[in-house]
Amino acid sequence: MAGEKPAAGVVLVDKPGGMTSHDVVARARRAFGTRKIGHAGTLDPMATGLLVLGVEGATRLLTFIVGLDKTYEATIRLGVTTDSDDADGQITDETDASAVRSADVLSGIAALTGPISQVPSRVSAIKVGGKRAYDLAREGFQVELAARQVTVSRFDVLAERREGGVIDLDVVVDCTSGTYIRALARDLGAGLGVGGHLTALRRTRIGPFEVADAASLDDLADARRLSPASAAQAVIGGLEVTADEARDLRHGKRLAGAAVRMGGKHAAAIDPEGVLVGIVERRGDDLKSAMNMPEEQSR
Repeated sequence: MAGEKPAAGVVLVDKPGGMTSHDVVARARRAFGTRKIGHAGTLDPMATGLLVLGVEGATRLLTFIVGLDKTYEATIRLGVTTDSDDADGQITDETDASAVRSADVLSGIAALTGPISQVPSRVSAIKVGGKRAYDLAREGFQVELAARQVTVSRFDVLAERREGGVIDLDVVVDCTSGTYIRALARDLGAGLGVGGHLTALRRTRIGPFEVADAASLDDLADARRLSPASAAQAVIGGLEVTADEARDLRHGKRLAGAAVRMGGKHAAAIDPEGVLVGIVERRGDDLKSAMNMPEEQSR
């Protein structure tokens, strides 16, 4: 029916290189016929891989997705430094890396594994004084970003290639949200004394979502859409509620003494018809809605 809202849901997209995450959202808005679309976690134009989109009411779920752990496959080039820490930047230094041993590489990677303090790339999307760091860098300002605590739970070398004084490393990284793979490449090269930057990056996982299940940009209109209920349960787990409890939650009432039924801090409240009522959270012994779904957009 003309003018009818598209169904709410979560869509997995395999972003191609050479375009921004906002470009993907713009294409999705045209494909789905709505402006109410957002994404959970920006990918640089150079990067490819998994982008999670929320459509209509499911945009409310993105806040619970953006902070999930992620997996990346990347290629790091040792021996060449760029001003952006990736291949899109200008080369600022070149050093013969042929004397760097494989054992040295592994030692450098070990130092960047586990809980670490990381300074994001100066061309990141972090805001400084209300402006994006990459915009300030392009305007010629020296951007000093504060270090942040992140965790790299896996940093494995899949392949190593040596040619012409540079070393290319194909790696896989599991990390917490907010980790910059460009910064890992930069810091690995700096620690080895030869410099380094990222030449390829692909995101393969965000929490429970895998790029293998994602649609290509050309197939967006026919992409499978995860219902708000199934997406929310995959991310934070589900909690079955009765019809009366669902009504109370939608009216802003607490479920007295119901916290014992929930394992974590949040859960997706699912009514007897399989509809997502909203996200509930603990309040002492009670449960209270932290986010309600529009009833007509929650299936």
